[in-house]
Amino acid sequence: MPRELSERDIALLKILAPEFCGESCTGSGMFYRSILPPVANHYASDAEDFRLRISRLDADDIEYLVNLVMSGEESLHCISPEYYEILEKKIAELLGDTIARRVAGFYAMSCE
Repeated sequence: MPRELSERDIALLKILAPEFCGESCTGSGMFYRSILPPVANHYASDAEDFRLRISRLDADDIEYLVNLVMSGEESLHCISPEYYEILEKKIAELLGDTIARRVAGFYAMSCE
């Protein structure tokens, strides 16, 4: 069964995309099932904008997202390599290189 966004997920979306105004994609009408893909693909205008948005997150927020990725609840599938690199740097900065490498494995699997 697809994931439904929690209150914390929606709060993170509002941090990452203050212009967020609903739980569905305006293009497809489908409900969001992850946090990072909508930010990367619908709200960020380019890689620098994505970096600025990701920089708003603190270590607790990043750890929460990492845990969702590792449990299979958060998708990295639709994130471009350029945007993923930005996310990976933020993970390494806040949680360390070992965790960043583990998440990179999940990203690599999502691209296969």
